[in-house]
Amino acid sequence: MNVSWQRILKSAYRREPVTSFVITVGAVDAAIGGMAASGPLLAFGLGTASVAIALRWWQIHSSSIEQPAPAPEYYLPPHSSRPQLPILNVSKKNPPY
Repeated sequence: MNVSWQRILKSAYRREPVTSFVITVGAVDAAIGGMAASGPLLAFGLGTASVAIALRWWQIHSSSIEQPAPAPEYYLPPHSSRPQLPILNVSKKNPPY
């Protein structure tokens, strides 16, 4: 397997583990059904994988239509009213242990 395919698959599993698992199960069922000449298992595997892909595609497109994220709330004012604290110098003779 090419290194780029491994990276793509790893990133897909990290982002969407449930969807990736369902797609993998469907693909394995389809492969077993195709090799064993079992039509129902092949159809079930293809159907499972295609439904999982379709649901994930629908989730991606429905979330992109939503409203933009609200502006962040800041708990501190933009410029602090207190002066900046002085920098502490640690003497090398007596380190703070």
